[in-house]
Amino acid sequence: MDIELVAEGLQFPEGPIAMADGSIILVEIQRQTLTRVTPDGNRETLADLPGGPNGAAIGPDGAVYITNNGGAFHFFEANGLNIPGPTPPTHAGGSIQRVDLKTGSVKTLYQDFDGKRLVGPNDLVFDKQGGFWFTDHGCSTPDGRKYGALYYALPDGSKIVRWRDHFVSPNGVGLSPDEKTVYMADTMLGRLWSFDIAEPGVLTEAAPLMPGNVVCNLPGYQLLDSLAVEASGKVCVATIINGGITAFAPDGSTEHYAFPDVIVTNICFGGPDMRDAWITASGTGKLYKARWPRPGLKLNFNA
Repeated sequence: MDIELVAEGLQFPEGPIAMADGSIILVEIQRQTLTRVTPDGNRETLADLPGGPNGAAIGPDGAVYITNNGGAFHFFEANGLNIPGPTPPTHAGGSIQRVDLKTGSVKTLYQDFDGKRLVGPNDLVFDKQGGFWFTDHGCSTPDGRKYGALYYALPDGSKIVRWRDHFVSPNGVGLSPDEKTVYMADTMLGRLWSFDIAEPGVLTEAAPLMPGNVVCNLPGYQLLDSLAVEASGKVCVATIINGGITAFAPDGSTEHYAFPDVIVTNICFGGPDMRDAWITASGTGKLYKARWPRPGLKLNFNA
């Protein structure tokens, strides 16, 4: 696969959005900003987002919605790579935020659920009705991990529901083309989950002792990060250690596309035929562009 380097020097980029004007909006987790990257690689800071902006998506009002992990990672350098490490002791929890692209103003929509602070919100996806599914990655502690969860919320700040919890490390989240399935990648397990949707924003009742359906567990030591869905229904998940993108078919079969970074964290689709793919290579702080073999699924909202 031919790949093009679009930008470098990014501070752990994630959450890319292919915008209608050809630019890419993404978060820089370590730099704590929402950033626009133009096709020629120039960068513009759109908003400062203290903590740890981890995921981004355009909502029905044209604003950018952010999953902010609250500074859940301590970054360190090893072998020339920028690596997200343990959670600092100062970490208090994360939030869901809204950024107005016209003014750069930031509003916090959610910080807690049922009286408990969100731990480390990670990624989000909007459905056709304008609500969004989001993951809480949890975080590490000196005594072990705080578990993560899968949520659904409305963009006006009026409703948040935790649908599944006690996951090891929820990360990427996406919807099937018919929006009858929500997919969720678990980083540490190298596992892609799927959950059946009964109606918008509502999951079907879980089977006894089974929080969801296992699409596939990757063999060996491979970690999963964020994801995007193809128009065909394949789920393209950024893969760490085995650096690249792993495309999962709904039947569990996979194919892997390598990229030059062991910490590949996300992919998004755009362009006239939806075959332009942008990939965040976060360990080296780079944004790549490639021609994908199949079209990606067009997201419900853009700006």
